[in-house]
Amino acid sequence: MSEVRLIARREFVERVRDRTFLISTAITITVLVGVVGGGALLAREPSFDLGVVGEGPLAARVREEAASGGVRLDVRRYASTAGAEAAVRSGEVDAVVEDGTMVVRSEPPAELLDLVRRATEQLHAEDVLARAGLDPARIEEALRPPPLRVRALEPRDPRERERAAVAFVGILALYGQLFAYGYWVAAGVVEEKASRVVEVLLATVRPSQLLRGKMLGIGLLGLFQLALIAGAGFAAAWLTGALRFPSGALAVIGLVLGWFLLGYAFYAGLFAVAGSIVPRQEDLQATMTPLSILIIGAFFVGIQANQDPGGTLALVASLFPPTAPLVMPSRLVLGEAALWQGLLSVGLTLGATAALVPVATAVYARAVLQPGRVRLRAALRRG
Repeated sequence: MSEVRLIARREFVERVRDRTFLISTAITITVLVGVVGGGALLAREPSFDLGVVGEGPLAARVREEAASGGVRLDVRRYASTAGAEAAVRSGEVDAVVEDGTMVVRSEPPAELLDLVRRATEQLHAEDVLARAGLDPARIEEALRPPPLRVRALEPRDPRERERAAVAFVGILALYGQLFAYGYWVAAGVVEEKASRVVEVLLATVRPSQLLRGKMLGIGLLGLFQLALIAGAGFAAAWLTGALRFPSGALAVIGLVLGWFLLGYAFYAGLFAVAGSIVPRQEDLQATMTPLSILIIGAFFVGIQANQDPGGTLALVASLFPPTAPLVMPSRLVLGEAALWQGLLSVGLTLGATAALVPVATAVYARAVLQPGRVRLRAALRRG
């Protein structure tokens, strides 16, 4: 294990200092914080300042419409038209209303225009009905109908949407990390093979130690980056109030990190094999294509499972090791997977990984020392 730890430390330290890693981490965190901050700005309650010239019932009616529509409205009264228009020009208010006319600086805010229009229509209807001799109580009853009641046949927990959003972000993060760090394993293997460094390394350590050390070091780096990004996103959302995390949100982050380790352990050996059978970086894309298709397919199945976590597809995919890391977390978050199903999925994934790593190590040991491209069938047979 000392050799494995030494190789893992070498992989972690070298790659964490790599400019590509630093830049990609900084860009990801910046984009995530920007998205969270932008979402917080868009989700804020709209607010307007409205001026009203003279006395009258319009101000009170606009306030009522704003309160019912969830809009913050500050109404200010002005004694003269000149003073009101000066307030509009200076930006003190967004608009001024006088005698059925709205005065704005350039273009009226659509939401504010709708509020004032509804208020003036209500006042106009009341005035017409009052002049027609209708009793004021009947006017209010006619213009204030009871709210429409909604009865859902299949009611959903209001927090379910929040949990689904958190699960979707987790799926997206898992997909990106599994794909990126699997590629790093494959690229590292083919780089050492092309430069003949692997021959020097294998003179002092066994192939299994080299491969497992490389997988461990890169996997810890991926876990570190994922935890860093998750922490930054959580902090940004908490500080801006953009998201109201459901209870157990920190446990969800822990769940995503745990399934990253399981998924990475399963896929890293396959990516190492993909890198060991080609002599150059230019040839790596061809051998990685089947793995890329598999992970992309698991990603789309994970999205579908997030929409229908109780379906047959989600149930089967959450137990199938190649797709389980991208499907089971969302089912657990959404409460559609029993504890025994989660434990069974973990057990199946660990079992598949334990069976796969020795085969991957044998193929890696045979293929990584070959100078040219190695056929996978030949490497499997000889391994």
